[in-house]
Formats: sequence, structure tokens, C-alpha cells
Amino acid sequence: MFEKTITIQNRAGIHARPAAMLVQTTKNFSSSIYLEKDKDRINAKSIMGIITLGAGYGVELRIIAEGPDEEEAVEAVAKLFASKFEEE
Repeated sequence: MFEKTITIQNRAGIHARPAAMLVQTTKNFSSSIYLEKDKDRINAKSIMGIITLGAGYGVELRIIAEGPDEEEAVEAVAKLFASKFEEE
């Protein structure tokens, strides 16, 4: 298992477009990938799960991956968050 904690930096938070970008990125990895906010853990390959997480600006999330490419998966997802989903 590999994990990393990030803080959402884009002002709009995670809405439909960033959720779609997350799913597009995570589907390329064979590892199981999760996003965790407080005690809620969702599958990062599920667009509905991501949207229902309700993650807004400034929220801290944990990216967790388990599998053969877990480190690469976590870094790819963290990179999306760092780029603010190309919105700003």
C-alpha cells in the first residue's frame, strides 16, 4: 500500500470535470486506488463516488493505492491535484 496526503488547491473543488479527469487517469493503472476524506473512502475509478465525496477547496484528501503500480498511480493522481486540474 502506498499513500499520500494532498490539499485541494483549485477554487471550484472536485466537480464533474476534475472527477472525469481523475477517472481517465486512474483507469490506466491496475492497482486499486481510493480517495479518503475524513472517514469516507471511495473508489477513485468511480466518477459517481468522486462527485459524492463533496471535496471542496482546501479539503485534505488521502490518495491510497494498493497493487503492482501503486506508487505510480498515487503520483499520477497527486500530479492532477497539483496542476489544479488545469482550471487556473
